[in-house]
Amino acid sequence: MITLEDRARALGLHGLLARWGEVAEADWLEDLITNEEHERRARSFERRRAAARLPAFSPLADFDWTWPRDIDREAIGELMTLAFISRADNAVLVGGQGTGKTMIAANIAHQALLRGHTVRFEAAPNLLADLAALDSRQALLHRLTVLARPRLLVLDEIGYIRLDSRLADILYTIIARRYRRRSTMITTSLGFAQWDRVFPGAAGIAAAVDRLTHKATIVAIDSDSWRLRHSGN
Repeated sequence: MITLEDRARALGLHGLLARWGEVAEADWLEDLITNEEHERRARSFERRRAAARLPAFSPLADFDWTWPRDIDREAIGELMTLAFISRADNAVLVGGQGTGKTMIAANIAHQALLRGHTVRFEAAPNLLADLAALDSRQALLHRLTVLARPRLLVLDEIGYIRLDSRLADILYTIIARRYRRRSTMITTSLGFAQWDRVFPGAAGIAAAVDRLTHKATIVAIDSDSWRLRHSGN
């Protein structure tokens, strides 16, 4: 059983602990410790939320599950439990433009933040281009180290823009550094057999896919564009 003294020690309230014999029976003690715990959790969440860079998204409760022709709702529900993060497994959401991949990924990422995990959400083409443009190997290694740290890294939108072999090598390095240590989630508009369209002539892309899909949950969404349906066009 966790005692009030244990909770105070976990919070590092050393001044309070030094006077524990005097205050242990005080009526206000539990409220003080509880308020401090709540405040620290709130500050932690805000720091992690800012670092995560999540895009604006609709809650999963608003998703129209009747619209896709085929979607594994059970698999998405399992991803929302975040058990895959505890196993350092990966996840891949495959589907056309406007089918809800980014919204689903953002909901999973937000749930991870609520559960206390660190998260980073990046548009993959922009991230890879930014990394390739760094002016020194040291700067690149530093950024790769930063990307290896979050418990969940989301790389969004692979498949819409052709990328060169240099960027494929960087993508492989990101995935390899996180392999079996941290979870990576990718959204893509193309099946893996078609990734050579995105990374033409990139020898390392097969190795990246191999590490990404080992112990991964892959959810394919067969659907027309939900966004186009509701755009009024």
